[in-house]
Amino acid sequence: MIARRTLVSGAVTLLAATNLLGAAVLKAHDFEEIPLWPSKAPGKGSASGPERIGAEGAGYGAVSNVSNPRMRVYRPNHSNGRAVLVIGGGGYFRIQLWKESTPAAKWLQLKGYTVFELIHRLPGDGWEAAVPFMDAQRAMKVVRTRASEFGIRPDRIGIMGFSAGGHLAGFTALQPTRNLYAGSDRFEAVTARPDFAALLFPVVSLRRPFDTTRTRREIVGDKADDASAVAWSLDTYASKDAPPMILFSSADDRTTPPGHNFALFEALRKAGASAELHIFADGGHGWGLGTADQTLSQWPDQFEAWMERAAFKS
Repeated sequence: MIARRTLVSGAVTLLAATNLLGAAVLKAHDFEEIPLWPSKAPGKGSASGPERIGAEGAGYGAVSNVSNPRMRVYRPNHSNGRAVLVIGGGGYFRIQLWKESTPAAKWLQLKGYTVFELIHRLPGDGWEAAVPFMDAQRAMKVVRTRASEFGIRPDRIGIMGFSAGGHLAGFTALQPTRNLYAGSDRFEAVTARPDFAALLFPVVSLRRPFDTTRTRREIVGDKADDASAVAWSLDTYASKDAPPMILFSSADDRTTPPGHNFALFEALRKAGASAELHIFADGGHGWGLGTADQTLSQWPDQFEAWMERAAFKS
């Protein structure tokens, strides 16, 4: 289990440094954790040893070696009736909590959203490639089933993902009925389809020329055939039934360049779905909330405006 005090303290420090939230963070409720599965989680494979949290470099604050898939729940002081399942990136070999999903969760919490931060299993730890998608589907179903307990509307539950987490969020949004595991408890009676989706610098395509990501290596492997790459690319599944989506990219992102979001945006629009795309001039990859001196730090406000304008008006 991750050291709870360390992670929360790190997230608060980062948010204060961005000047986006300041001391208001200290007034928010602490998180609680709920498991996704009542006993053994489905799927082949396992992680060996204890769960780890990165202590340096690009992996600082990122969790890996996950055996206990779960959600961290951030309850707002004053609920707006909406919920978001938030997923950090990390190439499916770690989950970037400290820099990506936790700051976003804290910001959404203070805006009145009930937030569920997903800690899912990872192919990079020895699990089969399908397990993150099982965990994400299950998470959506648990949140929707327990909506009344959390004071949220069951038709106002969205998903947000960063980088590889954007791939996971997008796949869940576009393939909510994919039969990934067998289940029969009360949570399986509801849909996994989110009511809206926000994807930030996501991995969209596993095809050439976007076949160099860690996400591709972990999900289909370096030597995958074209059919496998197509099968795990988000734009493959664009349809008019897709939930409203807002997409964010940075023009100088070398890991997931804007071509990823261009492909998804064009496919969604062609299919007749509701989609909005924002490209920032700079910022690179993995920017989370951004910093006050970056134009891309405006994305949370743009997300909020989109929620009122395009996703839901009530």
